Amino acid sequence: MRNNFKQGIYSPVNKEKYIGKGYPEYRSGWELKFFRWADKNDNVVKWGSENVIIPYVSPLDNRVHRYFVDNYILFKDKNGNVNKFLIEIKPSSQTIKPINKKYKRKSTLLYEQKTYIQNLAKWEAAKKWSDKKGVKFIILTEKELNIRRK
Repeated sequence: MRNNFKQGIYSPVNKEKYIGKGYPEYRSGWELKFFRWADKNDNVVKWGSENVIIPYVSPLDNRVHRYFVDNYILFKDKNGNVNKFLIEIKPSSQTIKPINKKYKRKSTLLYEQKTYIQNLAKWEAAKKWSDKKGVKFIILTEKELNIRRK
């Protein structure tokens, strides 16, 4: 599978805010945009990338896997309260059930269905974990990140 995503290592400007060893690795331009926002936003007290790992059972093979959630942030709201967030960054197309279209290859539809099923299992585990820990789990797409597709 070819990879047309922007990838690299991000060097935080505010290193004291970053939680993690070394520098975070972004796997898309959307993640890079989020890293920059978290790094430079005065209301973000601390942030990390893939530093929260949640076990989940994949419905595809009934085995336990590890879900590395994209980001963790401590965010100060307008009242000065610090809230904890687990944030997953995904294309909006991966957050909805895939539909078959006449021009779509069967292999593409199968891949999209597997990805969607896997994501649902991860997100359910993340939601349960978050509820136990007093953390809010959210999924951000290009819509929330205000990114236009080309």
